[in-house]
Amino acid sequence: MAERVDCAVIGAGVVGLAIARALAMRGREVVILEAEEAFGTHTSSRNSEVIHAGIYYPTGSLKARFCVAGRRALYEYCAGHAVAHKRIGKVIVATAANQIDTLQRYRQQGETNGVDDLVALTAPELHELEPEVAAVAGVLSPSTGIIDSHGLMLAYLGDAQDHGAALALASPVRAGEVDSEAIVLEIGGAEPMVLECRSVVNAAGLHAQSVARLIRGVPAATVPPTYYAIGHYYTLAGRSPFTRLIYPVARRDWLGVHVTIDLGGQVKFGPDLGWIDRVDYRFDESRAAAFYRAIRDYYPRLKDGTLQPGYTGIRPKIHGPNEPAPDFLIHGPLQHGIAGLVNLYGIESPGLTSSPAIADYVADLLDP
Repeated sequence: MAERVDCAVIGAGVVGLAIARALAMRGREVVILEAEEAFGTHTSSRNSEVIHAGIYYPTGSLKARFCVAGRRALYEYCAGHAVAHKRIGKVIVATAANQIDTLQRYRQQGETNGVDDLVALTAPELHELEPEVAAVAGVLSPSTGIIDSHGLMLAYLGDAQDHGAALALASPVRAGEVDSEAIVLEIGGAEPMVLECRSVVNAAGLHAQSVARLIRGVPAATVPPTYYAIGHYYTLAGRSPFTRLIYPVARRDWLGVHVTIDLGGQVKFGPDLGWIDRVDYRFDESRAAAFYRAIRDYYPRLKDGTLQPGYTGIRPKIHGPNEPAPDFLIHGPLQHGIAGLVNLYGIESPGLTSSPAIADYVADLLDP
């Protein structure tokens, strides 16, 4: 016998938890369905843990809008909920004269997007801020920060549960069907069940397309292809030579091997994206030589033997290699014709930063 619920959120990553929180705080009855045995085990816990400012994204895109709004909301949320974070700042660097025009475009794009605190840096100014960085020019982003992503997810989950939401771990969606009155989900796990849902949010991240294809009635043409990009992160032995995050001028649709610093002071270099055909987190140590070359472009004093394998993370892409990076894809009834269903695809960076804004957007789509 099926159990009736108001709203099911599929996926307990940072975005799914933010959405569940927003819906619960609007008075919706929410069940969070997570296939793994813990929340946030994939993209949400395998990233750079950066609060992005909103610089790079096309004007008017969901990424630009949600990142700028989400960043402001996230700093306020972290301060009010004791989530560890630090407004550490970031410097984007040009290591050659032919990159300066791109650097200037970044600044102009960021300002157009509403990032109003960017500062152009000459080589001497950059050297004063970051003496170990070799570059001919830079742009300082003071509002870029770092965050404890697990602490953020705990806070989102706590808020959701305080407003009546329930988390069901090890509860994968096995099948689904759209009927005239509900979206019916068949849930696996130790205690299989059938849920008749008034609303469903598919925030399954790496598996969002697979989940959408399991629900009979979702038009196949609305489900984008699935691609996986794996990023490797190396850590630096010893004390940090940097006080801020360092990002080189981007290559193609990613930001190169950049410097992030976690809240414990550990320097990480990454993500050095590559393409894979399945979710596989194995670390390829043969990439070390390429890391050393890329890092020495802006940090020439990097010593041999100081990089250590860190971890990998996988981004849920909806485009393949050498294709332009698309916007977040959030499909509501207008796109697929199904009342009460929202599918989220390609929610990668800046998904963590954007999570409060994405949550409000999805909740508005489902507002009865």
